[in-house]
Amino acid sequence: MSSREIEIAHALKSVEDRVAAAATKAGRARNEITLIAVTKTYPASDVEILRNLGVQNFGENRNEEGVAKSALVSGTWHFQGQVQSRKLRDIASWATYIHSLDSADHIEKLSRIATEIGKEISIFLQLSLDGAPGRGGVVASEIRALADSVANLPQIKLVGLMCVPPVELEHERAFSEIADIHQGFLANFPRATFLSAGMSSDYEVAITHGATHLRVGSQILGSRPYHP
Repeated sequence: MSSREIEIAHALKSVEDRVAAAATKAGRARNEITLIAVTKTYPASDVEILRNLGVQNFGENRNEEGVAKSALVSGTWHFQGQVQSRKLRDIASWATYIHSLDSADHIEKLSRIATEIGKEISIFLQLSLDGAPGRGGVVASEIRALADSVANLPQIKLVGLMCVPPVELEHERAFSEIADIHQGFLANFPRATFLSAGMSSDYEVAITHGATHLRVGSQILGSRPYHP
């Protein structure tokens, strides 16, 4: 094995061990939790190493990187970046899951595209805890209306909620609030059981509060290369 393969293997094992321990502590089964390796800015060679180590779920924030890397490495690909209408067709071509949808217009367009290409796309609605402009997401009081408007669109499967808590909010408080909102959401959308919450700095707390999908990058792949 190369030094990079050894480095990634060790880091991945450490994360897997921590995920398993957090799941056990929370009284949950490890197989309830999907670990997504976020590969934005990292080279395709790193993705290939992860694939060879058994990782099957990969996340990208930039469509261009998703297009390129998914063509080289098979797996389940997740888009979690800011959605731009003009890039939806490209995103739909490679992503099986889109985590960051907060606009009925975008979701309706995605449904039309998915119908044209004959592909079902699973979506998370992005929740915002503070409603801050520029970060994306809809506040809890508006999430049901958005879900109602898109729940029955063709080729779209509403699977759950995604949230990135504000950095200034303490982890325990943030994920407790997210969990409460998700539980209320499930009362009206019982099939939307997934909760995409938790990244490198907070995934263990997220697991405690019911996160089903973790988006972890730097804890697995190391310091992120800077791409301006």
